[in-house]
Amino acid sequence: MSLDADLEAWLRLSLLQGLGHQSLRKLLVALGTPAAILAAGQRELCAVVSEKVALAIRNGGADSPAVAHVEQWLADPANHVITLADRDYPQALLETPDPPPLLYVKGRLDLLNQHGFAIVGSRNATAQGLGNAEAFATTLSNAGLTIISGLALGVDAAAHRGGLNGSSSTIAVVGTGLDIVYPARNRELAHHIAEHGTLISEFALETPALAANFPRRNRLISGLAKGCLVVEAAVSSGSLITARLATDQGREVFAIPGSIHSPLAKGCHALIKQGAKLVESAQDVLEELGHIVPSVPPVDVPVVAADHPLLVHIGFDPVDMDTLQQRCELDTAAINSALTNLELAGQIERLPGGRWQRLH
Repeated sequence: MSLDADLEAWLRLSLLQGLGHQSLRKLLVALGTPAAILAAGQRELCAVVSEKVALAIRNGGADSPAVAHVEQWLADPANHVITLADRDYPQALLETPDPPPLLYVKGRLDLLNQHGFAIVGSRNATAQGLGNAEAFATTLSNAGLTIISGLALGVDAAAHRGGLNGSSSTIAVVGTGLDIVYPARNRELAHHIAEHGTLISEFALETPALAANFPRRNRLISGLAKGCLVVEAAVSSGSLITARLATDQGREVFAIPGSIHSPLAKGCHALIKQGAKLVESAQDVLEELGHIVPSVPPVDVPVVAADHPLLVHIGFDPVDMDTLQQRCELDTAAINSALTNLELAGQIERLPGGRWQRLH
């Protein structure tokens, strides 16, 4: 596609090295439009930015190859660039302190202004955590909430799958340029989201996966949403950054509790102590948000027989072989056989350190 003059002006400023989002917004407040910024004099520009950046702006902003690369990317009708001046720009982000002046979008624009809900958690989640994330996401998506997450491994990916399973789809906010899929293991999922949901990035094309970009990405995950659910998180998890940002942005924060022995429950328990809402079902979230839906399609949740005698002894807290032998008085061979059958049936999960945990 051929760039119109307004979008080209936005790109020449947003792609200019040394001109950050905050400075660009200040220039917009002072001078009105990108075209006016590009036409401004040195003195006007230097009231906001350094002399070096002001000179680069007066010379036309970012170089033509960088702008041409975006123009080529926009030749795909699924790709979009939206700015603060566009009606498709997410209104929820305008309520936050640091809305990006420009967003790269791949997929459905209509989802950007739907009611959204963020689900985040550990990259190394347990099978139970992944199941919870997907089940919550499916139910909430069917209830009219677009599921928002960060396309990471673990809980993020499960949340996206659940959102796609429901009627309101999903938005993936990424920390790279949209011409890069990170992590690569989520390539198939990213393509599925591009077809049926939405991918968003504030970062220019070809921006690699830099550690500093992901906390910035997190503020958009929470900013787009009415609330944020943390499924599983260690105390050092980046998910807690998203939860803190959600609180700062005035969003509701929710957490699923877990075993007191599980490291992946400690982050959620810390959030609950700090005021996050403890939830046990998606209905708890809907009631807290006041989100009323005439009819929510049911979610198929596996029903597992609970009459196997070993399940009673395993319980929902992690347990090792020695403890199991003390509880059930079976020999090692009999326990191992039963554990294998229960694992294959999806009733228990093998944990690190030779421990086991019941799933249902």
